[in-house]
Amino acid sequence: MTPLPQLRLGESLAGRLNAPAMVLMVVLIIAGVALLATGQAPLQWLGGLMIAVGVLTPLALKMAQQWERAIVLRLGRFHRVAGPGLFLTIPVVDEVAYWIDQRIQTTEFNAQQALSKDTVPVNIDAVIFWQVHDTERAALEIQDYKRAIAQVAETSLREMVGSSTLATLLAERKKSDGVLREVIGRKTADWGISVISVEIRDIGVPAGLQDAMSRQAQAERERLARVALGQAEQEVAEKFVEAAEIYARSPTALQLRAMNIIYETTKEGGATILLPTAMVDAMNPGGVLGLTQAAAASRGAPPSAT
Repeated sequence: MTPLPQLRLGESLAGRLNAPAMVLMVVLIIAGVALLATGQAPLQWLGGLMIAVGVLTPLALKMAQQWERAIVLRLGRFHRVAGPGLFLTIPVVDEVAYWIDQRIQTTEFNAQQALSKDTVPVNIDAVIFWQVHDTERAALEIQDYKRAIAQVAETSLREMVGSSTLATLLAERKKSDGVLREVIGRKTADWGISVISVEIRDIGVPAGLQDAMSRQAQAERERLARVALGQAEQEVAEKFVEAAEIYARSPTALQLRAMNIIYETTKEGGATILLPTAMVDAMNPGGVLGLTQAAAASRGAPPSAT
């Protein structure tokens, strides 16, 4: 049994052996054999012709899927782009050189141990989404556009890594995606290839550097926490200074504040308050006693004051 010829770039098996051509071939051959069996010379000639046409049908009748385009060469020169659907070719004279897939395709690429601008080795994995928009140029301008896209993408990725610092790569990943898309798209435009998007999936740095970056981030967070604590202490001190100035200008306000502190303290059950005699005299004991008695009455247990 003769093996099928090897499929070429972008070629599908459905494009070489399609069901309509095979069915038509079988019908023509059966009809031709039936005419040969009649024994009549004119019908035998017709039967032989039908058998010949049936044998040549798979070579002449081609079918491209909805997403495919066929590059037809006539005697070695570009003739036309055929498809989708059924189309005819002249056996021996015409040749379907390539079957081009026009769907959006993906290509994975990476840069291993690429040095950034600040001489940090990084490993980057990315994926590119692309599509053939000009089948003629994709078939005639370059030999293997799929391999070329992968190589151009990897080269462009290494160039971008070499011109960027590690911090930029980590913080501005979306911007890096856009830069790669523009650079790769400009290089592949002459091949009839459109770059839809480029996405960086992962950026890996050495384990030792990851530990150093973690310690640096922890130190930075501790520094910010200490700064925030210092600012809070400064604000509290300023408020205390403002309060002291107010109390210095108004002794009555100081007395009211002291009485409020005593009242808040007596709200707890069983509280014992010890005050110097001079402080008690300065705070108007009658008013203080009235407040404490009112607080004791509200909870049913009088506190003791000395």
